[in-house]
Amino acid sequence: MIDLHSHTNESDGTCSPTELIQEAVRAGVDVLGITDHDNFAGYDQALPAAAEAGVELVCGIELSTQLHGHSAHLLGYFLAQDGLAEFRTWILDLQESRRERNVRLAARLRELGFDITLEEAEARGRGMTGRPHFAQIMVEKGYVANLREAFDEYLDESAKGYVYRREPLLAEGVAKIRNAGGIASLAHPVRVHGDVPSLMPELCEAGLDALEAYHSDHGPRETEMYLGLARRYGLKVTGGSDFHGAVKPGVLLGTGCAGNLRIPRNLMEQLRARE
Repeated sequence: MIDLHSHTNESDGTCSPTELIQEAVRAGVDVLGITDHDNFAGYDQALPAAAEAGVELVCGIELSTQLHGHSAHLLGYFLAQDGLAEFRTWILDLQESRRERNVRLAARLRELGFDITLEEAEARGRGMTGRPHFAQIMVEKGYVANLREAFDEYLDESAKGYVYRREPLLAEGVAKIRNAGGIASLAHPVRVHGDVPSLMPELCEAGLDALEAYHSDHGPRETEMYLGLARRYGLKVTGGSDFHGAVKPGVLLGTGCAGNLRIPRNLMEQLRARE
C-alpha cells in the first residue's frame, strides 16, 4: 500500500518518526512519504527505522504558499536527493517566519482573553510550532469544544484570531522544489480557495508537476475531477491520507477516512518516469 502524505511530531502530527514507521507497518503501508510542514526533520529521523522495517521512505515536504491572497499548500517530493542542500537552507527562512508569526499569534489570543502563552505551544510543537498546537491548548483549557471550533472561530484565515504569516508565492515554491530536483504537487486541491479548474492554466504556467488527486478529503467525484484535470494538462498524480495521528483520529494511514483512499500501485512508477 502507498501513502505519500503523512506528518510526524516534527510538524503537526502526534507520532514520532519511529512511531510513524511502526504505524505504517501495522497498516500495511510499504511506500511512505513523510511530508512535514517546512522541514525534513521527521524524514531524516525516520530513515533508520524505515530501513529496518523494510518500508520505502519517500522524502517529502509540505510548504505553505500564497495564491491570490490565500494559503495554498504544495507538496514537494524528492525521489533523488541530489541538490537538496540549497533547498534545506531556504526552508530555514520559512521556519523563522513561522516562529515570528507564533509570537504575534500568542499575543493576539491573549488580546481575545485566552490564557495561552507561546511557551505552552512551543512545548508541543517545538521548532515547528503551528496553529494546531494553539488549537489543542484551547480545547484542553475549555475555551472551545474541539479543534474544528478553534479554527473556525479563531485560527482560520477569516477568523478573529488569525494573524498573517509571511509565505512564499506558490510559483516561488514550485520553482524552489523543481530547482532542487523535486516534483511539485498541489496538496488537497479541494481545500484551495477558488475554482481549481479555472486556476489550472496559471498553475501549469508556474511549473506545477502534479495534483494530489487521492486524499482523505476527496470523495469519488472530487477524485475523478482531479484525475481528469491531471490528464487534461499532462500532470502527474500524487496521493496520501494526510495522516496526523491522534489530532485527526478519523484519518488512517493508507486508507484515509472510512476506507475512502485507494492509491493505485503503479502511482510510484508514474512519478519516477520523469520526462
